[in-house]
Amino acid sequence: MAEFETIDNPSDPAIRRIIDVTKPSRSNIKTTLIEDPEPLVQSINAGVEFIEIYFSDATPVDPKIADLCEKNRIPIRLVDYTVVNKIFKGERKAKAFGLARVPRPAKFHDIENRPGDIIVLDGVKIVGNIGAIVRTSLGLGAAGIVLIDSDLTSIADRRLLRASRGYVFSLPIVLTDRESAASFIRDSGVELAVLDSHGETPLKEIGNIDRKMTLLFGSEKGGPSERLRELASTTVSIPMISSTESLNVSVSVGVTLHQRVERNISLRR
Repeated sequence: MAEFETIDNPSDPAIRRIIDVTKPSRSNIKTTLIEDPEPLVQSINAGVEFIEIYFSDATPVDPKIADLCEKNRIPIRLVDYTVVNKIFKGERKAKAFGLARVPRPAKFHDIENRPGDIIVLDGVKIVGNIGAIVRTSLGLGAAGIVLIDSDLTSIADRRLLRASRGYVFSLPIVLTDRESAASFIRDSGVELAVLDSHGETPLKEIGNIDRKMTLLFGSEKGGPSERLRELASTTVSIPMISSTESLNVSVSVGVTLHQRVERNISLRR
């Protein structure tokens, strides 16, 4: 394996830039820090443009990442472990991390033009749930995700990058407000189904619908908004024992998409 330069000065311009990128006060996110091997691999494979990738000198360079970097002409440098500690002071210390340019934000037409169902999350704010839904939606063939009032300002939010294991760049994710989402749903002409614990349609029945659907999920606390409910052609319920009030929203998305998986995945073959 090639020899890599080691950064041992915390005042190195690259280190100062990384520290600036990790500041939570940034409002206009053009570059981001992607941490850990799996998110790095997924982001590279999704075509994210990396400025540089770094490994702590206390850990071996991952050969898979090194190979991908060579193929994609991404420079690698090592960072002295004492400098790594200064970068991530008070946080978990990443042993591999990369500085990358944030891709352009996805638009509604990016989702509309892809096969598979559309996932709409109305008021879901827990980043861990959103990250799990991203992975599930990609794996089960969804066209993309619309996030309404999620409190996220960018899909390159470091918390979401970690929670999704880097899959946020592998399918379109649109951050929007409720009125813009309502206009998109209405103008797209795609049937909207709202997941509701008291829904009129059993979940099993939507597995037989052989056309694209928009599937709306609300937060566990508030549920879907009335503004979007009024656009729905049906409400759908997931069967469960009566003593259970509701499922975690990420579980609900997974169960629902699994019911639709044959149609969604067949469109990609």
